Amino acid sequence: MSSGRPIKCVVVGDGTVGKTCMLISYTTDSFPGEYVPTVFDNYSAPMVVDGISVSLGLWDTAGQEDYDRLRPLSYPQTDVFLICFSVASPSSFESTKIDLRDDRETLNALADQGLSPIKREQGQKLANKIRAVKYMECSALTQRGLKQVFDEAVRAVLRPEPQKRRQRKCLVM
Repeated sequence: MSSGRPIKCVVVGDGTVGKTCMLISYTTDSFPGEYVPTVFDNYSAPMVVDGISVSLGLWDTAGQEDYDRLRPLSYPQTDVFLICFSVASPSSFESTKIDLRDDRETLNALADQGLSPIKREQGQKLANKIRAVKYMECSALTQRGLKQVFDEAVRAVLRPEPQKRRQRKCLVM
């Protein structure tokens, strides 16, 4: 397959939510055995979506706060962002709202409440609030929904929505 149109996809979210596992699972069809924190890494995935060949450049970013100043260096010329959180980590969900890591009041309020897994409705509500193109859930371990996430990321670039939302291209996962 030819390399096709290049599309840059930057994956952001808190550390340990599974960004690297998701990318490795998607690009190699296998789940990594151990956790190694990422500072910065790139993967490439040639693919065909709706009959269009693309070369999906996947940019894995560090989620740890120590890298807050380094992470934005990967943002220029990005076609689509995947904003990730773990449904088992309410604090990672809260972080997506501010990427979003500077709102201590929100984080403290969450800590004062009982923590529970994030429901699909909560994810959808957040996607609507930040005007994301779509909300999707996937599992890097089982690969449930994994291919669909990347297909939809490519579609968000190839077939942008009408003018009012054209400037916002992100998927919340």
